[in-house]
Amino acid sequence: MVEEIDVGDAKLRQVVSGLAKCCSPEELTNRRVVLITNVKPGKLHDVMSEGLMSNMFVSTIPVICYYNGQIVRTKTDVEYEGSETCIAPLKIPIECTFQQLIDMIYSKTTIDKRRFKLVLICKYPLRNGNRFQPFPVRDDSSVREMLDLVNTTTIEEIELYIKVVRVKAQLNQSVGGHEDLFVRDHYNVAQSVYGCGPSTGAVLDTGPDGDDDDSADEEGNDQDVNDERAGDDDDVDVDLNASSFRTFNQVLENEQGIYVSAQAPSCDVSNHPDDETLDESSPGNYHLPPTPQFQHVENLDNAVASCWTPWVQHTTGCSRGEFVIGQVFNSKYDLQEAAKIYSITAHQEYVVVASSKKLLVLRCKKAEECHCPWKLRAMVVKDTSLFVINKYTGPHTCVNPCLNRDHHQLDSNLVASHIKALIKAQFTLSTAAIQASVMEKWGYQISYKKALDGKHKAIRQLFGDFFQSYTELPRLFLAIKQSNPGSIVIWKTLEINMPNTEILQRVFWSFKPSIEGFQHCRPVISIDGTHLYGKYKGKLLIAMGCDRNNQLFPLAFTITEGENTDSWGWFLAFIRNTVTQRMGICVISDRHPGIMAAMSDPHLGWAAPSAYHRICMRHFARNFMTRFKDDMLKNLVCRVALASTERKFNKHMSTIGRINLAALQWLEVVPLQLWALSHDGGQRYGLMTTNISEVFNSVLKGAHSLPVTSLVQLTFFRLNGYFVARRELGANRLTSDERFTPYVDAQIQSCVVKCHS
Repeated sequence: MVEEIDVGDAKLRQVVSGLAKCCSPEELTNRRVVLITNVKPGKLHDVMSEGLMSNMFVSTIPVICYYNGQIVRTKTDVEYEGSETCIAPLKIPIECTFQQLIDMIYSKTTIDKRRFKLVLICKYPLRNGNRFQPFPVRDDSSVREMLDLVNTTTIEEIELYIKVVRVKAQLNQSVGGHEDLFVRDHYNVAQSVYGCGPSTGAVLDTGPDGDDDDSADEEGNDQDVNDERAGDDDDVDVDLNASSFRTFNQVLENEQGIYVSAQAPSCDVSNHPDDETLDESSPGNYHLPPTPQFQHVENLDNAVASCWTPWVQHTTGCSRGEFVIGQVFNSKYDLQEAAKIYSITAHQEYVVVASSKKLLVLRCKKAEECHCPWKLRAMVVKDTSLFVINKYTGPHTCVNPCLNRDHHQLDSNLVASHIKALIKAQFTLSTAAIQASVMEKWGYQISYKKALDGKHKAIRQLFGDFFQSYTELPRLFLAIKQSNPGSIVIWKTLEINMPNTEILQRVFWSFKPSIEGFQHCRPVISIDGTHLYGKYKGKLLIAMGCDRNNQLFPLAFTITEGENTDSWGWFLAFIRNTVTQRMGICVISDRHPGIMAAMSDPHLGWAAPSAYHRICMRHFARNFMTRFKDDMLKNLVCRVALASTERKFNKHMSTIGRINLAALQWLEVVPLQLWALSHDGGQRYGLMTTNISEVFNSVLKGAHSLPVTSLVQLTFFRLNGYFVARRELGANRLTSDERFTPYVDAQIQSCVVKCHS
């Protein structure tokens, strides 16, 4: 048989093969084959052959399944997006049927087929250009057409998008063939909503996110996961005969002595496995008072499942600190965390033998080497999220095999749970401090990376997901504007080819109390920018005033993509147009080119005499030091800048000229009114630096690494605290018939003392 094969060259290759007995020409047409090309061309049966073709045809097609997201369609493309999107790679046989494909997807994704049905959409390439459209996969013929894309097009793997549709259970009917189960709220059953009428059945309303994660193996467990279900005659869901609330409650009361929660006061651990692909979202209540997030919180939320808590002194059910058969945990994660703490405390290690939504099997890491019998097996309680230990052999008989500085079960999730209260109290908690805290609690020196991962996870658990934070930001600003009428919020977004979706480029905000209060402050503004260190980088621009008590007065904020002429001009333009139109305002900043260009732009309203630009003395001295690298000259420059009279100014300038003429010439190039107090004309009101804006930056230190919504919240709550405290101070001084602020009184008293001397 003579074939012409396209291998991507300019022309087709002619190949002579002996496949005539294996298949017909029609079966080979448009099929993918295995071709060996690095052979010397030669004649077979007087026909030139330019390769050697094997009879190994492609028997399976790679298919990438996307789920836990949403399908987004444009004019030229179709994509699958979402912050929780997961993928499931499959190898689909050529002769696969639609039902076989559905079963493979259910098995790979662990989506509950009793609760959810699947809608399959294939990303189908069009022949006219690089365009794609959705292709529904509904039956055997559409499956064959989808799989044939690998043979008829240039794509090497097929993208299959899965839409999960909930199957609602009817009232007065059992769910999944099981009897109805009514459980009190504090038993935390699978995050489901149950009907509570006298004759209603269980109305299940649990999405796929409510299910336990299959991949809950701990960090450091490098052994293969083997399914022990074969050979176990009791490998079925544990059924507590829960046909009614009373029966279930009686069973729990009988087990009260061994019913524990891994969130008890002395066992504060996370309920999430140590997996980087976990859902990062942790929705926050953005419209609550500042207490939950932005004040020092000393006590974590501890949910104790019963009045008896056997976790004191690291015990787990009896005086020897061992697990016991029949011990019940709120969830699989609670059981995992309990096992971690048990192993860390005992300086032992275990491996995960089997782990699924319904089963967890652990055994000693030294089981084969030292014949240690320690083993734990637990099953899920039917129709709940509870896990009960049904087999346990302990304690360890091996001699503390864990002699390393670190411990495999001491993963970043456990670290995150341990430091969560510390992060709440101090955003700037260092990685070294985290390592020291873990060392003090458990006696192990964890790595820098593990401590850093634990910190990031604690931040996500406390303040939410970075991606989802941008989605919540408009709602937060809407709530702020509704609760504080007159506050200003201005957006600049970039449009993309996605319906109802835009990319945030910048956002400007200023609170109404700041706008009104600045009318009674000095006409001086300090502006500065600082980096954002979260998952998505950027800059936070700040404008600060100074009140009559010489205290900082937050005025306006902007989150932007970076510091440049356009962003600084945009920020300053909205300050002038929406915050203050006072004439003769002095703006103090560093010498950033974007600021210099924006201040000199006559269209922005900051050119003299409407406003006056001045340079921060500290930044100016730092620029000088970078150029000349002389500490003595730097100190002289500061004296020149602070000189209150021209006589003192000229004296210090002469000294600099005698020491270094180039330094004098460098200073004279910069206009004197920008940096010298003696030539300022009184516009600075004695403020020589941008310290007032940098002080507020230090107040926000640590929040720069938080999600953007938490950062905005912090500015709101900090300002709220400032205004409440200063209102009380002002009211007390008015009651005491004090005419001036404490700062002004101190200045007057200082002048009086100076005059008398």
